[in-house]
Amino acid sequence: MKDDFFTLLKKLSKNKVDYAVIGGFACIAHGCTYVTQDIDICLDFNTDNLLCLQKALAGLHPVHRMTPKKLKLRLTKENCKQYKNLYLDTDIGQLDCIGFVEGAGNFQQVKSKSTPIKIKNTRVWVLNIDAIIESKKMLNREKDAHAINQLKTIKKLKDL
Repeated sequence: MKDDFFTLLKKLSKNKVDYAVIGGFACIAHGCTYVTQDIDICLDFNTDNLLCLQKALAGLHPVHRMTPKKLKLRLTKENCKQYKNLYLDTDIGQLDCIGFVEGAGNFQQVKSKSTPIKIKNTRVWVLNIDAIIESKKMLNREKDAHAINQLKTIKKLKDL
């Protein structure tokens, strides 16, 4: 796992962003030998939480990855309501912020299916194995088949 990912998670937690790690990094946190180029998180897209996200990313030069001119992240109380997802590039890595996870639900549902774990002395909520498997099944992507198999094996080993 890339050290910069840990820094990103620490900044989010320190600034009280309410989020849960999903996707490939969640697979890694559970023990998969998975390679990922970004961190995917599910978060509550309410105004206060988005402003905490912006504060957490201050100094990392976040830009909207999906815009042609890589527009800077500039959240205000007025424009926060227009976002459902954010796909960001920062100085220390990519961060995909999702409001709804296929197979797991909205943020409140995702959080209820998540477990707090410590990563480098930072408490991080991570989507549980069953929910990750369900989400990856729903996405039905070829690249997820290997992760699903590993997660099923890890779950069996934990249940012994």
